[in-house]
Amino acid sequence: MDKFVEVMQKKIQKIYAKSPVALQNALISTYGYYWKNRRLGAMFKKALYDFKSREDYSTKQWEEYQTEQLRALLIHVFKTVPFYTSKYRNAGFSLKDFENFKLSDLPSLPYLEKEELRQFGKSTLLSNNKSKGKFYSSSGSTGTPISVYFSKEFHQYWNAAYELRVRNWAGVNYKMARGMIGGRRILPAANAKAPYFRYNAAEKQTYFSAYHLSEKTTQNYVDGLVKYKVEYLVGYAMSIYILAEFILKLKINAPTLLAVLTSSEKLTSNMRGVISKAFKCKVFDAYSGVEACGLISENDENQLLFSPDTGIMEVVDEHGIAVKNGEIGEIIATGLINFDQPLIRYRIGDRVKISKAQDSTMLKIDEIEGRVEDIIVGKAGQKMVRFHGIFIDIEHLKAAQVIQNSLNAIQINMVVETEFDKKNELIICERLNSQLGEITILFKYLDEIPKEENGKFKAVISKIKNN
Repeated sequence: MDKFVEVMQKKIQKIYAKSPVALQNALISTYGYYWKNRRLGAMFKKALYDFKSREDYSTKQWEEYQTEQLRALLIHVFKTVPFYTSKYRNAGFSLKDFENFKLSDLPSLPYLEKEELRQFGKSTLLSNNKSKGKFYSSSGSTGTPISVYFSKEFHQYWNAAYELRVRNWAGVNYKMARGMIGGRRILPAANAKAPYFRYNAAEKQTYFSAYHLSEKTTQNYVDGLVKYKVEYLVGYAMSIYILAEFILKLKINAPTLLAVLTSSEKLTSNMRGVISKAFKCKVFDAYSGVEACGLISENDENQLLFSPDTGIMEVVDEHGIAVKNGEIGEIIATGLINFDQPLIRYRIGDRVKISKAQDSTMLKIDEIEGRVEDIIVGKAGQKMVRFHGIFIDIEHLKAAQVIQNSLNAIQINMVVETEFDKKNELIICERLNSQLGEITILFKYLDEIPKEENGKFKAVISKIKNN
């Protein structure tokens, strides 16, 4: 069924691009029914109960739960996942070591690097006993999109975690009408005309374009919220902030929402304030990623908490030593749900600040450092921060960076392997021009993309002032 859907998707995308809005809505809704059935089923309902039953766990109960899950995971990967069998044997571990493994022993295991996930994620990192499933890719905004394997059961279990610890903590649920601003290209052309939203009737979801936000289009976005009676809004933090800023600047009366749920980028206190004022509601931040190996979410008291039943989160300094409460460190993530493509001690590439006062049985976080990207401005005045899909399926591309030098000129810094085919430049150009219109694109090949002080490079940089 999944393979059939993938084949049909490619055909439908071509039809979709040439169809009128009404037919596009129908196509989106048809896929929406498939997507809804995949995420909401018997496992979803069972998992909701499981996650809810653990919310009042004591610190001791959480330790016992994580220890039991970790042992089961390590025994499983040593027996059935070739990548770990080899990696752990070479590190001197045996099956017996994992039968009595403790949480305090976790730092003794080697890291899983992002490059290893990219290289082996579709081969030796998969369990020999994996359930039927499919791969989902990250947005690829940094040029190194990774693919994560989701069985239907895992997908539903993970969706239950999101439902309970993100939506429900914010006072909303999946049955309510929601708006979404994300990476899907619902309007393929950069110069597309209104409306700048499409409707998924299967889930009462209004999907807004993240690539056409401007002063001229803002009223149409608000019209979409009103037309489909949107109750809460989810999506990219910066995109929602840009929309909220335009709403306030233009003094447009946006509908009052129940909540706004942000993700994908760093949410600053200023962004939170602007969004809250525009939509007259509280803003709730969350962090996970397509890897789904740990969830940080905000409760009704605006406390950011890590859910211990989604994974184990180590926060370490540059030497791999656990940081103290009140300090910032790198996240080392071990997922406890996905046994088909397990991610153990995975260097996900993000950083958090642990709260000095730990007054919850769940690990309390002060700040998700996350990714901070500049805003790219199109010739028509549209503002965007994400370039979803530009680098997806570009083989032998290790990393990439988008730099806007002017409204008409973009530079792409790339780190590639020797097998990289320069014909891929044409594919990247086509994808960029579809978002920004016809512009000049310069490709620059580097041995390494310069990093910021935090040890990471910015995926998107704009040299246009006051954007």
